[in-house]
Amino acid sequence: MRLMMRPHNTPGTLITFCGLDGSGKTTQIELLKDFFEEMDLPVVLTKQPTDFVRKSDIFRTYMDQPDHDAYDYRALSLLCASDRVQHSNRVIMPLLEEGNIVISDRYYYCCLANLQARGYTEDRWIYEVAQSIPRPDFSFFLNVNPALAINRVRARPEEKNRYIDTALQYRLHEAFSRIAAKNSVTSIDSSFDPGAGALAIQAEVMRELNGVSNTDVVPARNCLPMGVAYV
Repeated sequence: MRLMMRPHNTPGTLITFCGLDGSGKTTQIELLKDFFEEMDLPVVLTKQPTDFVRKSDIFRTYMDQPDHDAYDYRALSLLCASDRVQHSNRVIMPLLEEGNIVISDRYYYCCLANLQARGYTEDRWIYEVAQSIPRPDFSFFLNVNPALAINRVRARPEEKNRYIDTALQYRLHEAFSRIAAKNSVTSIDSSFDPGAGALAIQAEVMRELNGVSNTDVVPARNCLPMGVAYV
């Protein structure tokens, strides 16, 4: 079932990234920001869910602990969905109305992926709420094998001992893949060199914005060289 998000009808551009933790979202977002800034274009970074949700007891329980018996996941999903409605309409929309390029680390697709990956496949409310969410101009799913994504997370010193539900990561990857296919989300292979992924993303964006061909896209000077790993 397709998410029927509403057009934002503003002079700005909304670009969103989704994928597993460790899929390379932060790396690609920073590269795309550098790319736009080198063209003197106004770009703003944001993320979902907001810290209001991220710091809540229910969110931290699901992120950090294997025992979730104290909470119903649907309650967390509803909390995240309402946070996304508020953030999209009261933070992102004003930025778009000012003509900014807004890049969001995660978006409503992630809410649906997490709900489905946890077994809530028959919920219809999430599709109704989507009608209150601005539709992105460009959406990217960073596609990486879950085992590699987990290894990347473990390589971060501050997260080497973090609780990770491995089985959930595989279900999330499957959910993201389905959602991307049904919602015209561009899948980018982020298993290898980030520079190649950045070029593919830049080409997609510039082709639509300016009607240029792939060969007209010049990589940002700060683009990572071949062989540099995702972080």
